[in-house]
Amino acid sequence: MKINFQTHLDRQRTYFHSGVTRPLSFRKKALKKLNASIDRYSAEITQALYDDLHKSSFEALATEIGYVRKEIKDMIFNMESWTAAEKVATPIHITGPGSSKIITEPLGVSLIIAPWNYPFQLVMAPLVGAIAAGNVVTVKPSELSPATEKVVAKIIREAFDESHVAVVTGGIEVSKALLEIPWNHIFFTGSTKVGKIVMKAAADHLIPVTLELGGKSPTYIDQKANLKLAAKRVAWGKFINAGQTCIAPDYVLIHRSHCREFVKLLEKYIEDFFGSDPKKSSDYGRIISNHHFDRISAMLPNKAKCDPANRYIPPSPIIIEAADHPSMEEEIFGPVLPIIPVSDADEAIYFINARPKPLAMYIFTNKNSVKRRFENETSSGGLVFNDVIMHLANSELPFGGVGESGMGNYHGKFSIDCFSHKKSVYSSNTLIDIPLRYPPYKKWTEKLLNWIF
Repeated sequence: MKINFQTHLDRQRTYFHSGVTRPLSFRKKALKKLNASIDRYSAEITQALYDDLHKSSFEALATEIGYVRKEIKDMIFNMESWTAAEKVATPIHITGPGSSKIITEPLGVSLIIAPWNYPFQLVMAPLVGAIAAGNVVTVKPSELSPATEKVVAKIIREAFDESHVAVVTGGIEVSKALLEIPWNHIFFTGSTKVGKIVMKAAADHLIPVTLELGGKSPTYIDQKANLKLAAKRVAWGKFINAGQTCIAPDYVLIHRSHCREFVKLLEKYIEDFFGSDPKKSSDYGRIISNHHFDRISAMLPNKAKCDPANRYIPPSPIIIEAADHPSMEEEIFGPVLPIIPVSDADEAIYFINARPKPLAMYIFTNKNSVKRRFENETSSGGLVFNDVIMHLANSELPFGGVGESGMGNYHGKFSIDCFSHKKSVYSSNTLIDIPLRYPPYKKWTEKLLNWIF
């Protein structure tokens, strides 16, 4: 049976064109209702994240629930300034007397397609931006995280009229049907492979897209870096959510003289974090599905400690010498961490630049000269020195990819910009009408024009 969402889109479009979402008071009230609903079901959200991903209550709060609450708080507090009209200069010698400004207006009816790895945050964070920008929204959570999908649907249906914000659940056929109709904007978070499908579908209707993808985010550790701190922070950033994080360190490039020492330090911190048997740790996650378990475990030389029944794969740093190792074929999105020996920053930069642009890049160094080289000679969605993942926590920074790791960005004010159109407004003075622009044109007017320009 073919699914058709055109009637649903028409209903939401009518609601948008009624103008009800335009006043900032309406947007703030909607965000407050969403926040209240999240508070009401926070225990259910936490349980759902555990059921889907074995996510600890701390991770659920820090990386999902708390993060969304902060986004809502920031939006409510800053909405006036972030959406205010911006006055700009008017070149009177070219345009004549007048005034110019840029106004921020909502794009219209937006579709948000969310992934399974952070199945609450990556639905709600873009939704907050879309509402704050004055849009009408349809949300499609991931069916691969069914417990969270269920509670997300409950929260949205309780907080909103579906003409304003609707949630649609289901599998691939539902997603395909949603992509067949002409939204005003599509926001997709997921793999590069599926991102290409979304972009092709959007092209049929010339729909603008925001693609938050991923890729193999590299880490380079300089010879003079603080090795212990690097190992501690890489171990945390890699193995949070069992490695199922789009900006997790995907592989490490490290000076060959420190390679084995770094692996020993990683193993030490893995034990510090998760105990001698991470399988027993309440703080260590599980792989989302059997398909991904099989894909990730195939990268390991020894699968003895893996548990397919519970989709458990232990934190697994591995030293590899060849770039054609199975772990380097695609984004790992799991707890396998390839360690690749290099001689210096030159070799690391060459290695990184030979591959698609990543979503994030992590550089551990105390040398300003090395920092400047990675700033100037590489390209990535985000660049972090001496830490991992933490740029995501700063809503003053735009979050997004470049090239195969995505297009567009969001968080904080950038979420408003993501779901808005910047409209140019020029108001001309009617008391003065300069005749220079009107034909018939004279030689002296051409000379004057040449002088003006």
